[in-house]
Amino acid sequence: MKRAAVFALLFLLLLASRLAHRGILWAEEDLPMAAAAEMRDGRTIYRDFWFDKPPLLPALYLAWGVRDGVPLRVAGAVFGLLACWLAYLAAAGRWGESEGLVAACLLAFFLIFGLPSAVMPLAADLTMVAPHLAAILFAWRGRPYWAGVAAGVAVCLNLKGLFVLAAAAIWTWRAAPWLAAGFATPLILGAAWMGATGALGAFYEQVWVWGRVYAADTFVERPWQAVLARTANWAGLHNALVLGAAWFLWEEKSAERRRWILWILVSAAAVTLGWRFFPRYYFQLLPPMVLAAAAGLWRRRDRRILVGFVLLSLAIPLVRFLPRYILLATGRSGDWSDTALDRDCRDAAALVRAQAGPGDTLFVWGFRPSLFVLTGLRAGTPYLDSQPLTGVPADRHLSQSRNVMPEVARRHREIVTGYSPDFLIDGLGPYNPDLAITGYPDLQEWLGHYEEAGRTAGAVIYRRKR
Repeated sequence: MKRAAVFALLFLLLLASRLAHRGILWAEEDLPMAAAAEMRDGRTIYRDFWFDKPPLLPALYLAWGVRDGVPLRVAGAVFGLLACWLAYLAAAGRWGESEGLVAACLLAFFLIFGLPSAVMPLAADLTMVAPHLAAILFAWRGRPYWAGVAAGVAVCLNLKGLFVLAAAAIWTWRAAPWLAAGFATPLILGAAWMGATGALGAFYEQVWVWGRVYAADTFVERPWQAVLARTANWAGLHNALVLGAAWFLWEEKSAERRRWILWILVSAAAVTLGWRFFPRYYFQLLPPMVLAAAAGLWRRRDRRILVGFVLLSLAIPLVRFLPRYILLATGRSGDWSDTALDRDCRDAAALVRAQAGPGDTLFVWGFRPSLFVLTGLRAGTPYLDSQPLTGVPADRHLSQSRNVMPEVARRHREIVTGYSPDFLIDGLGPYNPDLAITGYPDLQEWLGHYEEAGRTAGAVIYRRKR
């Protein structure tokens, strides 16, 4: 009864936090949603349209019909509850019921009280938390094959799932062949499906080649300073986890302590991959830190000190993020800078919907995949954003213009001119004139078939001439 009550409360809190954001689409969920919409309409990922992430991520969105608003946020709450349940099973199986419930509560808290752009979207880094926990759970239960399967599922969501495999190997290295066999299973199934649909070569180019270029080229000028500053910020907001894990490691005198430290270091290495340190990257650290902290906090002898410390530690993220939920609930979030792009996309989508007819198609210049979701229009080209055509990664293209793949971008611009979408939306030029769609000589003849049909603060809408 106690366990059921705890998880019922956690689900209600997760659901309330997600529903508060039902009117917002975040950048990290836009692209998989747009890709899922194309898949729903019969197009094959990679072969028929460009998508630079593994295939399981957009496939998740098919489960609720690729709908935004309430269905999307309910799905987010269900996912959060699944992750909390896996954390509970792992901690309860290793130590006891109390540690399991503490782990679930800690994870739920930090899936609610964090930067909304990180904790709200069902994006690659967040969704990997569940298979990460599942891999460790199976490893601890002596089931290396299924630990490998969970790690393989993680890779099908995010290439950083390779670090989940490394984490599982720390606990199951004696059964490495079984772990490897399990890991290979979802990858072989995925490769067979892509081979059968003619998407395997395109998958390699879009996910591995582009991903390698992206990871090797950071926009951060002083990476070491950035990693120290942002990790310190993360540790400050998650100080209950940091100190709880420190207590656990200090008191853990067995040889297991080395495995825990190695697991944390492997997860930290995943955060640094690509030298960008976005808040969502730190989700890789949540599984080891939550589990270690749950054991460390519960083992304190003086429970009154424990309760006081936990409340004080959790007050920092609570004070930092609770006001946002209050503003959302009272309808006073209209001027937030981090939702300005979403508001502009909704304005642009309204202008397009007012002019579009049945069967019309869309091409978006910039990283605005939400426009496909908000307009309800299918993609009129193989591209859901303009990164392959400009060669400038989306994490910097609002302020920088350096092309990291000039020949590849030129080839993709040549390809796009063979299509005739009914609407074009330049959502990049108003922010970075150097990358405006009108600034590319090899697109001028193609653009001659379009006329301006509207503007918002951050987008120019073009309609194909009748």
